[in-house]
Amino acid sequence: MASDKVLQVTDDSFEGEVLKSSTPVLVDFWASWCAPCKAISPVVDSLAEEYDGKVKVAKLNVDENPATPGQYGVRGIPTLILFKDGQVLDQVVGAVPKNQLEGLIKKAL
Repeated sequence: MASDKVLQVTDDSFEGEVLKSSTPVLVDFWASWCAPCKAISPVVDSLAEEYDGKVKVAKLNVDENPATPGQYGVRGIPTLILFKDGQVLDQVVGAVPKNQLEGLIKKAL
């Protein structure tokens, strides 16, 4: 079940929701056909619940929104990029364990 704490972003809403966010934002670049994306999705959802209010968690469908992934050099998915103050703070590629994503988030807090 997808978390209602996870924001769906598009090429159009990316700047406002992610780059201009007052809190750090973890963006999950994914696609519906990607098995590792589906595997990591519950982890991303649980992080959205746990860090609600501290970190914004967003998902961007790369098939529907090709401009933004291209801008950030996303070649493999899932790619999770952590943004803070409009800048890329860190990123991971692939379905990584939850503690690795938590480590990423903690860098921004």
